[in-house]
Amino acid sequence: MARFATALPERSGDLQQALLEANLEQLHSLAHQLKGTAGGYGFDTISSAAADLERETLSLEADLAMVREHVEDITLLCTAASRV
Repeated sequence: MARFATALPERSGDLQQALLEANLEQLHSLAHQLKGTAGGYGFDTISSAAADLERETLSLEADLAMVREHVEDITLLCTAASRV
């Protein structure tokens, strides 16, 4: 679990990079992976935030402002969890 927590900033960095590239497919994939892994390690708030991002990226009319907000939420949660 500690190794997962210390890797969270890198995962959020990957999300931010995909956002900069407006790569919704990559964002969806990363969110899906994070949702499952975070949930498995007991990081339910991160898992839930990743699920929100995953749902938004599935939309044919994805709102990039909402996607950006979800990525920012995940980044804050990952930063906080990596410091515990």
